[in-house]
Amino acid sequence: MTDLKNPRVILAKGFLFLLLGGLAVVILIARVPRLDVAVLVAIAIWSFCRFYYFAFYVIQHYVDPGYRFAGLMDFARYAIRRRRK
Repeated sequence: MTDLKNPRVILAKGFLFLLLGGLAVVILIARVPRLDVAVLVAIAIWSFCRFYYFAFYVIQHYVDPGYRFAGLMDFARYAIRRRRK
């Protein structure tokens, strides 16, 4: 499989992820309409977004500027190798 190069397809993919996440949240809250569930969903979303930012921005700009990640699995391999050293 090749990398995506078409900007329109990349944007469409991003918005499909946003739609999918939003739909999952709406369905979950509709099935369990409680404030604690909504707060936990919001905390989970926020935490995962912050981790993604950490993995792809903070590491590359502040920890190891020479390393570029291709995805979260690549970041996991990097973190494991770095811990072993």
